[in-house]
Amino acid sequence: MDTAPEKLPAAASTGELSARGGEARQNLSVDAWAQAALEAMASGGLEAVAVEPLARRLGVTKGSFYWHFPNREALLHAALALWERSETDDILQRVGPEPDPYQRIVKLFKAANASYRSGRLYLAIAAAEDKPMVQEVVRRVSERRMSYLYDCYRALGFEEPQARHWARFAYATFMGNLQIGRDTPELMPNGAEFSEYVKLMIRVLIPHEAGTASADAGG
Repeated sequence: MDTAPEKLPAAASTGELSARGGEARQNLSVDAWAQAALEAMASGGLEAVAVEPLARRLGVTKGSFYWHFPNREALLHAALALWERSETDDILQRVGPEPDPYQRIVKLFKAANASYRSGRLYLAIAAAEDKPMVQEVVRRVSERRMSYLYDCYRALGFEEPQARHWARFAYATFMGNLQIGRDTPELMPNGAEFSEYVKLMIRVLIPHEAGTASADAGG
């Protein structure tokens, strides 16, 4: 005799869905925890990275943390590694394989200045450079960015010393913008005015070729 499939009670079905949802939250990836740690750093520095508050924010128990990390320091390492990728590989991927060195620098400037949160995070991490693991990561990020800028200025026709000066000038301007945005945000323009400000930076910092740079700037 045929029988209809047995149906679970509604309460059991709801409980099963809830359990599955809880399991999904408990199985957060390493990158999910690392991203949450970066969010905490952006608002409160490295000292804001604590296991229990992050677990509450993510809606999981501390057991989820210890499934991935033996301790807080391991989480910091994972967060810094994620930040390093986002500040180097990811941002250069957004620039893409642009053959024109002038346009490469333009795209890099626009990408680097596009996120207020990214700037706050950079400064929060750099402020903890007294910690060896932070110092190494910040140094690698800065050196890779400077090297990329140097290669672009060399491709514009600058000799080696001048290319290094221009790369340093451009990067120092970027870092100065971050400092102003953090310490006196009311002095930074917004909207259309910010777009004009970026255009001014591009005109000053990115000559189309070495011969168009002013003599005073070392061109």
